[in-house]
Amino acid sequence: MKENDNYVIKLIVNNHPGVMSHIVGLFSRRAFNLEGIICLRLEEGNTSEMYLLIKNDERTEQILKQLEKLYDVLKVSLHTEEEYPVFNKFV
Repeated sequence: MKENDNYVIKLIVNNHPGVMSHIVGLFSRRAFNLEGIICLRLEEGNTSEMYLLIKNDERTEQILKQLEKLYDVLKVSLHTEEEYPVFNKFV
C-alpha cells in the first residue's frame, strides 16, 4: 500500500440508527479524514454496505482493526480505488 493513495474500505454493517455515527466517530476521534462515504441498504434490510474513501497513511491498519471491534460492523475489507471505483461517478 502506497501512502497517500486512495483506498476504499468496504464494510457490512447492521442497519439501524446510530451505526453511521459510531463509524464516523471512530475516524473523527483519530483525526482521520474520510474523503467520501456511500451507504446502501442491502436487500434483506437488516444490513447495509458502506464504502469509505480514504487516503492511506501509517494509521490505516490501526483504523481497520478498530472498525473490526465495533459491534455493528460485521465485515471489513480494504481495496484499491481501482477495485471499487464507486466514487468515480461523483467526481
